[in-house]
Amino acid sequence: MKFAILVNEGPFNHQASDSAYQFIKAALAKGHEVLRVFFYYDGVLNGNRLSEPQSDDRNIVARWSKLAEAHGTDLAVCVAAGLRRGIKDEVLAKGFRITGLGQLIEAGIDADRTVVFGD
Repeated sequence: MKFAILVNEGPFNHQASDSAYQFIKAALAKGHEVLRVFFYYDGVLNGNRLSEPQSDDRNIVARWSKLAEAHGTDLAVCVAAGLRRGIKDEVLAKGFRITGLGQLIEAGIDADRTVVFGD
């Protein structure tokens, strides 16, 4: 099965990012394909390489980067939502890219299922 994933919440104020990450890991382990992870609204903060969680906390941004590196997962950050929150190319973590809403629509068309995490 092919999945498109939409993450609408930031990495530290909501469980949506953690849930999306765990869902994707489980789907990939079962042999499914993740066409794209699209970060929208506060979800764009998942790509901010400038975030520095405490040493005893999970580093969600680094997790996403490692996922992209290991599986070639497309991590797409909405340009409009990103600019409103100070997210530009120069602050993106490895594996993330700035793109438009068209990429979300395309992923939804090409996927068998679109799964949304967060409001």
